[in-house]
Amino acid sequence: MNKRAIVQKIIESLVAELELYAQSARAAHADATHEQSKAENKYDTRGLEASYLARGQSRQAAETATARAFFESLELRDCGPETPIDLGALIELETRCGREPLERAFYFMGPKAGGTEVLHAKKSILVITPESPLGRQLTGKRKGDLFQFTMAGLVRDYRIISVW
Repeated sequence: MNKRAIVQKIIESLVAELELYAQSARAAHADATHEQSKAENKYDTRGLEASYLARGQSRQAAETATARAFFESLELRDCGPETPIDLGALIELETRCGREPLERAFYFMGPKAGGTEVLHAKKSILVITPESPLGRQLTGKRKGDLFQFTMAGLVRDYRIISVW
């Protein structure tokens, strides 16, 4: 798999997200400063609530911009079967819970933006970070390793199929 293309798609997703946050922050700021947002009495908090929303949107935009910068400067290295999983690794996992059929999933170990999902070569790839519960489990493991992970109260068996 082409990790550089995957990282580019992650960056594009973050750029789109950043634009949405910026638009939302501008709209919330406009609401907060609009003359109709002036308090009519001591219980009227529309303007205050709009200012909190604008601040939150601005904070999210800043975090997304930071994530974008991290991905733009991320050095990608080739991983072989003996390379331990670390930042920049693309991982294919096989998982099963009880008697369920086997499922395969793809994860990209990124520096930020955990939860971002991109589509590449008709495969859904989810960004996880080393700080996430699954990221902590995967860090240092290699192709072929087996492990168990409890998610939402269910114990799942995992096998690392590939690491790029």
